[in-house]
Amino acid sequence: MSSATVKVTDESFEADVLKSDKPVLVDFWAEWCGPCKQIAPILDELAEAYGNKLTISKINIDDSPMTPSKFGVRGIPTMMLFKDGKMTSMKVGAMPKSKLVEWLNEAGVA
Repeated sequence: MSSATVKVTDESFEADVLKSDKPVLVDFWAEWCGPCKQIAPILDELAEAYGNKLTISKINIDDSPMTPSKFGVRGIPTMMLFKDGKMTSMKVGAMPKSKLVEWLNEAGVA
């Protein structure tokens, strides 16, 4: 995993995501998930590009099952945007970089 994306756990979620002073995109993923691996390099690129405006973090649902269950994650990859401690937008499934950028622009964080 690149240092561009931030690894989050059940224990660090509140501090790293909910109390962040900038918007956070959280990628709920797992080692065995093909589409999750497919979008990982795209998220790394976005983390580099938007680093000063947006934190991109990843939470492994197998290592940290409480957080995905709390937010009703049913399929992975699921990406959620958090702003000021609240989930503001969500996308499920892998998507091309152009679609992710479009989503971030629509959400007003890019």
